[in-house]
Amino acid sequence: MWVVGGVSLLWNAYGCYDYVMTNLRDPEYLAQFPPEMMQVIDSFPIWVTAAWALGVWGALAGSVLLLLRSRYAFHGFTVSLIGLAISSFYQWSIDIPDSLEGGANTAMQVVIWVVAVLLLVYTARMRALRVIT
Repeated sequence: MWVVGGVSLLWNAYGCYDYVMTNLRDPEYLAQFPPEMMQVIDSFPIWVTAAWALGVWGALAGSVLLLLRSRYAFHGFTVSLIGLAISSFYQWSIDIPDSLEGGANTAMQVVIWVVAVLLLVYTARMRALRVIT
């Protein structure tokens, strides 16, 4: 339980870091990405940015609550998955520059989805076993 909670906390804290550094327009952080990425992010409607925020901050809350063995960790991961679904659906429905399609970007999206679903399933299982209350 501590290992899953600790690793999920680190993983989800990085998601929050990415969200903050991107929205603060940190030049050093953004230097690792193609310049077209910020053009796409700048075109997001406010509701997509809000969904992105729900995704990352819900996941962080879920991780903290999991470490605290709170049944509400499930709710945090649920909010996170909803935010991820909304923001992903939007990103899949718009035209993305070729430099942002495929390869590492697609792989990262798949990994994010797999981790988010597994954390929700894991938390549901721990709740059913009464490991978290």
